Amino acid sequence: MLPDAGPLARALLALELIQAGPGITAERLGERLGVSERAARRYVGALREAGIPVVATRGPYGGYRAGRGLRPPPLVFTANEALALVMAVLDGHHAVGDPGEPVGSALDKLLRVLPEPVTAAAEAVRRTAAAAPDRAAARPDPGTTATLVQACADRRRVRIGYRSEAGTEWTVEADPWAVVVRHGRWYLLCSTGLGTRTYRVDRVTSADVLPTTFTPPAGLDPVAALEEALGAGWEYAAEVLVDAPPEALGDLPRTLGRVQGEAAGSRLVGTTSNPEWYVRQLAAVRHPFRVVGGPEVRAAARDLAARLAAAAGGDFTS
Repeated sequence: MLPDAGPLARALLALELIQAGPGITAERLGERLGVSERAARRYVGALREAGIPVVATRGPYGGYRAGRGLRPPPLVFTANEALALVMAVLDGHHAVGDPGEPVGSALDKLLRVLPEPVTAAAEAVRRTAAAAPDRAAARPDPGTTATLVQACADRRRVRIGYRSEAGTEWTVEADPWAVVVRHGRWYLLCSTGLGTRTYRVDRVTSADVLPTTFTPPAGLDPVAALEEALGAGWEYAAEVLVDAPPEALGDLPRTLGRVQGEAAGSRLVGTTSNPEWYVRQLAAVRHPFRVVGGPEVRAAARDLAARLAAAAGGDFTS
């Protein structure tokens, strides 16, 4: 209901409702606008007079739809939508006030075209709020990201150049399944001749789309597949026995490896490139556990236990 809205506001809202719900009837449109069905038809007529193509389909499944060639309508945000947009950008730790940054520049353009009453709270938050730097976040090149996302959508193979954390560079052809954002980092989940692989998009130095097409795995869960892939293929093995059934370990990060049921509990089998990080994750497990495989991980567990015992003023013996 829009009891205080004028004819122009209702006409613009009518356009927004038609675009959001193709096939909306005049009766339903009137209900959403808070006017009669006849008045709703008048607003549709006003849109047509303004050169905005709105077509009507007759029949039980008919209604109004935006026609082809529709020019972009004026931006119509509520104050809450504008504020939520600024907050979402801040959540991503972007420099929202820097017009030299793509995100700051885009946000500036959006807010400039909206009425001042709508943007007042958003501008206040933009000026005064600051996002603490996320040291784990890594923003990839937008052009590279767009190329990879489109290749995923088109199911086209890509040839990517890649630079590892150590500085090693190589080129690989891959079938891109999905681009996944995890804890501020963007990953390409894909399949190569060596099996399922993950690549940090910010470390992709080049991306070329190839004519070869592919079919992704049926029922693919990109987030679950990414986390499982992140826990495999690293240089240090880990094997852990946990005194709890697998269903009690539902909050265990998949990046630690696979959980298998055992007669006396569960067995966690995984790999890592950082044993110290791995045992810090294990320390959060609420059930008793023992590291039974992987000498580097066992050594890291002993070191962490000694440090914690010393911090508590006690003794530790291996």
